[in-house]
Amino acid sequence: MDTATSELRARWAATTAAAGADPGRDPAPYADRLLTAWAEPQRRYHTTAHLADVLARIDVLAPHAADPAAVELAAWFHDAVYRPDRSENEERSAALAERALPELGVDGARTAEVARLVRLTVTHDPAPGDTNGEVLCDADLAVLAGGPDAYAAYTAAVRAEYGFVPDDAFRAGRAAVLRQLLDLPRLFRTPHGTAHWEAAARHNLAAELALLTGPGE
Repeated sequence: MDTATSELRARWAATTAAAGADPGRDPAPYADRLLTAWAEPQRRYHTTAHLADVLARIDVLAPHAADPAAVELAAWFHDAVYRPDRSENEERSAALAERALPELGVDGARTAEVARLVRLTVTHDPAPGDTNGEVLCDADLAVLAGGPDAYAAYTAAVRAEYGFVPDDAFRAGRAAVLRQLLDLPRLFRTPHGTAHWEAAARHNLAAELALLTGPGE
């Protein structure tokens, strides 16, 4: 087992304990099933590296969250089910959390909050005051604020996941997503995200849109 996987397994154990899981239940098999899902061959961006990145950003943003343990669990589940040609990934991922967490002894209220947060990643539009949602969504979108090399790697991985889509259709669909993001009054809702990621993300999105659509569009 490589170091990154070992670290993720250890983190899962710590997070489930913090979330009130039954100490008599072994969390390791659940971690292994989730990590196997995150490593499926159809994934190019939504991989264990993305999971680790989101968790690292949650560490930065955690003081803003009302329930950091629920946010971390939601990060583990938010793309646990992922098929690039399907539209129900978030719903199926939330349902997986609703099955798995009670088996581990996590109480109903926290399980419901985890599932709600997973479903929130459909829109990345938390309501005002939803600090848990703000942290998860900001952590998930922080990739948009990467430096030139990191952002290029991200866009290449997204394109690879949609390799079955013809170029023209992909460009049109991706451009629509970029416009939708740029039209949001704010991409990031936490104070840290607003201060450190908003401007860079908007620059990257606008530059990618220009590349996709060409001059004059």
